[in-house]
Amino acid sequence: MKKPTRRDIAVASVAIGAVAAAGAQAQTPLAVDNASMGDVIQALAEGKTTATALTKAYLARIEAYDRGGPALNSVRELNPEALAIAGRLDHIKPSAKQPLAGVPILVKDNIATGDKQHTTAGSLALETARARDDATVVKRLRAAGAVILGKANLTEFANILAIGMPSGYSSLGGQVKNPYSPDLMVDEIVPLVQPGGSSAGSAVAVAAGLCAAAIGTETSGSLLSPATQNGLVTVKPTVGLISRSGILPISHSQDTAGPLTRTVRDAAILLNVLAARDPQDPATQYLQRPQDFAAGLAKDGLKGARIGLPSDPDDPLNDPFYGPLSLRAKEVMAQATRVLQDLGATVVRAAIPAIGWIGGPGTTMAVLNRNPLGLNKGTAGTASLVFLYELKHDLNLYLRDWTTGTKITTLADVIAFNKANADKALRYGQDLFLAAQATRGDLSELEYMSARAMDLMAAKERGLDAYMAEHKLDAVVFPGTSGAAIAAKPGYPSVQVPAGFISGVGGKETPEYPLGITFTGRAWSEAKLLRLAYAYEQASNARRPPPGLPVL
Repeated sequence: MKKPTRRDIAVASVAIGAVAAAGAQAQTPLAVDNASMGDVIQALAEGKTTATALTKAYLARIEAYDRGGPALNSVRELNPEALAIAGRLDHIKPSAKQPLAGVPILVKDNIATGDKQHTTAGSLALETARARDDATVVKRLRAAGAVILGKANLTEFANILAIGMPSGYSSLGGQVKNPYSPDLMVDEIVPLVQPGGSSAGSAVAVAAGLCAAAIGTETSGSLLSPATQNGLVTVKPTVGLISRSGILPISHSQDTAGPLTRTVRDAAILLNVLAARDPQDPATQYLQRPQDFAAGLAKDGLKGARIGLPSDPDDPLNDPFYGPLSLRAKEVMAQATRVLQDLGATVVRAAIPAIGWIGGPGTTMAVLNRNPLGLNKGTAGTASLVFLYELKHDLNLYLRDWTTGTKITTLADVIAFNKANADKALRYGQDLFLAAQATRGDLSELEYMSARAMDLMAAKERGLDAYMAEHKLDAVVFPGTSGAAIAAKPGYPSVQVPAGFISGVGGKETPEYPLGITFTGRAWSEAKLLRLAYAYEQASNARRPPPGLPVL
């Protein structure tokens, strides 16, 4: 794992040194190691703790467990102004106007903050880069009273740099570890139990009790994957529910931000803050939302619901979701299915039309795998054609409009920097960036327009839409992150909740680590999905925090 840079150490020392100067033992009766964000808000509202005490408590845990101890490496950079911000909020209690007043939150390091923090996407090429302004997501968090605690580490450029890059690795931030199994590494480099990508740092920090909640991003699986690996709740929202303005992009067709929390109610609270129209993001003009995402949460929320389980015993070859599961994972999902039925849901076992997950013609692109550490080096890998064509167009606009403090202004500049600093920047290569650079960058190519149309035809019209309509479903249930792509292509929402624990990777024994259950629906169905997920969460009570990270 790459050691923290001098800048990282300096920033960390400033923030944590401030804690020591003020008295390292945070004066709060709240055990922040496993407190939900709702618990934090209640303690603040009742005057049992303060924003400063909470911020100190989380900074102390970051020092003990992220920098020291198991060295989880989930926080790439601390906000040097966090304690000052908290101090200004000490006499402000959470309210309808500022529901997050005093709540410390981490944001993924591809989300712009127009302050003293850097916004780097984990790239050495952007090590000095800052943002000209806050992303809209950050503006809404600040307006709600949140303390932006720092930037979370991530898979570099949200895992669009290279084929086969391990989840949670970035050339600037190093490797994030899974808190349920931080010690098992492959060749002392890659975690055997992955932290999930690309919002790895955001998820690990929440699971380890290093913040009250975190914000991540997803293009296809980057919220769902770390949520399932770390036993968390996440909402991958409909594209357009939350503004993407100021977020380093991959694909405007599929990108979105979303919360990573310990409970469904916490996720609903954050959606209340983040879901809003934004003139800077055209996708938000179609936004549909309830006044309060938490209003419909009830223990009987599954009663009468029709839930699709895409695993038909009579069609085993058309089952990419449940078929490949390990015996232990199948047991977890079988128990989850029993819980759904016990709560009054009708479970419909039927396969999704194969076109939905296979994909339409011309939707993928062959890319030569030059990954120096890859087992398949020299062979053709595949990538989403839409991703690669939109990447050059969208990233060039972000670098032009949002970055300051760097000479990097185009995708070509990033590629050139990486090549010139290959020993540090290209552990896993940059095959996907090279493929993206070969496109025109103006989205005028016929193959791009066809690929986007085929994605929608396969995953939306002939996939989820057809499946849900035929069986009159309220939601589709997937194990872990297996349904990420079929939902992400049409921009449909998913809500994931912890379901249980599994163990073992590639035939090797490991400590137990989590597996989640994902509820997926059609556009703007977040409130319904949250209601279903909440009922399941309350009945199953499947989450437990990672071991070995006790209260300080």
